[in-house]
Amino acid sequence: MKESTLIEFTEALASRQPVPGGGGASALAGALAASLAAMVGNLTSGKKKFAESEEERNRLIEQAEQLRLQLLDGIDEDAEAFYPLSQAYSLAKDDPAREATMEECLREAAGAPLKILTLADQVLDVLEKMLPISSRLAISDIATAAALAEGCLKGAAVNVLVNSELMKDRQYADKLDEQTDKLLSGGCRRARRIYKQVTERMKSHG
Repeated sequence: MKESTLIEFTEALASRQPVPGGGGASALAGALAASLAAMVGNLTSGKKKFAESEEERNRLIEQAEQLRLQLLDGIDEDAEAFYPLSQAYSLAKDDPAREATMEECLREAAGAPLKILTLADQVLDVLEKMLPISSRLAISDIATAAALAEGCLKGAAVNVLVNSELMKDRQYADKLDEQTDKLLSGGCRRARRIYKQVTERMKSHG
């Protein structure tokens, strides 16, 4: 799926087929956020004004690149995790294996977007550290990345919750929901803070 062209991916996303879906779209948004983080770092590198932070910036660029690739992998991982669940729904309701099969598939289907959610949170780590050591000419892209990361967080979170809601093991589901809510609320606050910091920094320079 990640090897698809943008046209192919969006056509598949728009179709009636079960994958890709919201999880894959969220992963792509996160990958775009990580790409922008790396771009801002690369645009700033080599400028004398920011020479002292070159080593840290290069480290952040490398981290952003790793996250970009992991989030792209997340597109396929989400599709692979959801497909068995889409097939499990077709099992007869009186099939004695249906409940156990559904529970296993629901856990797998929730695990992939949870990973995407965690990676998006790590992208925000990079953006927070990249902002103060980046050229003002490029920081609008940090705000864009923060907005995309927030979209990734929200999309991934709801794809965890839609699966946990159906789980019979409520203890497991409640722990999953708690972990998801913590990442979502904290990540969204950080994304909005980064976005606000960028706009205020832009205004302060006229």
